[in-house]
Amino acid sequence: MSYSGTALLAFLVHIIINYRVITNTHYMHDQPAAKAYRELIVSMMAFYTFDALWGILYDAKILPLVFFDTTLYFVAMAATVFFWTRFVIRYLNEKNRFISFISAMGWVLTLFFAAVLILNLFVPVMFWFDEEGAYRAGNLRYLALSIQVILFLSTSVYVLKTINKRAESRAKLHYAAIGAFGIVMSVMVVLQVLFPLLPLYTAGCLLGSCMLHTFIIFVMMDDQRLELEETLRREKQQAQELGSARQMAYTDSLTGVKSTHAYIEVVKQVDERIAKGEIQEFGVIVFDLNGLKKVNDTQGHEAGDLYIQEASRMICENYKHSPVFRVGGDEFVAFLEREDYHNRESLLAAFVTKAEDNLRKGKVVVASGMAEFRPGQDNSYRRVFERADHRMYERKAVLKSMENKSGIAR
Repeated sequence: MSYSGTALLAFLVHIIINYRVITNTHYMHDQPAAKAYRELIVSMMAFYTFDALWGILYDAKILPLVFFDTTLYFVAMAATVFFWTRFVIRYLNEKNRFISFISAMGWVLTLFFAAVLILNLFVPVMFWFDEEGAYRAGNLRYLALSIQVILFLSTSVYVLKTINKRAESRAKLHYAAIGAFGIVMSVMVVLQVLFPLLPLYTAGCLLGSCMLHTFIIFVMMDDQRLELEETLRREKQQAQELGSARQMAYTDSLTGVKSTHAYIEVVKQVDERIAKGEIQEFGVIVFDLNGLKKVNDTQGHEAGDLYIQEASRMICENYKHSPVFRVGGDEFVAFLEREDYHNRESLLAAFVTKAEDNLRKGKVVVASGMAEFRPGQDNSYRRVFERADHRMYERKAVLKSMENKSGIAR
């Protein structure tokens, strides 16, 4: 049972170390080397399983099951070596004779195991059990293990020979781990040949996978985490830049109120809410400056800009709780909801009074017109706006008449 205990312990340690790799089928799916590593880890789990069962069944002398388990043991061994070659090829990410050699050897060894194990069902060339139930190794078993030693040692020699070409310290550490894995497995395979009833191949797989996980996979996960953090940082920065650009596009540069772009967006949203029946009350006030053209013509455009800014302040001070939009050179719109909507009559009266007072004092004069949404009658924002716009022009005419009667020069 000590044989099975060693294999079982290796199985448990293997799962603990590689839990994230084993349980996540999409483990680092964007990295081919990491996907190959997961396949290697899973194949090693299968190998540990058959190795642990082998000790139990062998001690129990259940020869048919021992024979079947031994066959699966060698199948799992072949899979482990094959996926090891896939991992090395994908991690090195090179194209040369050595990579072609590893790829070919991986397939040769896999096909060799398959052919020999099938043959062994009829002729004991790989392994057999004598009359007393003792395990016996065939010559082809030694040949299969010898091919593995050649594969592991050649890999170690190659990566250790080229390690100095890697400028980055992390890359050198990765290559050293791959080379160490090959050396460890070569030693353990040789010892397995000398001591076939000891779980030395299992010990080699566990030790090698621990080195790979510590010096390559853990670093790859850390690199992925750093890359993800950098991606999130860039996305956050882009979002902030986009937000700033959006803020600039939605803000009128001269007055600081909302721009035409923002107004178009609000109109679209209001129309959608009307269509869905989600809005029952709102008001629209349209504003237009009196005398802006004369100011521009007589005092210059800088004075005209100041005139517009003063008009904007006048509107915003009166409608403190409503969004105000500059929709043209001298045109503004306020959208009334909630508090300002319920106080719309008093707010409009105060604004009209302010406009007339400014007219008498020769200050900025703003005409205004208000209209309310009529549920069941208005099927769009445009209907409300047109009524407000019509009343604004009526008010504009009244202010113009007052100006002419008073003889105020503007």
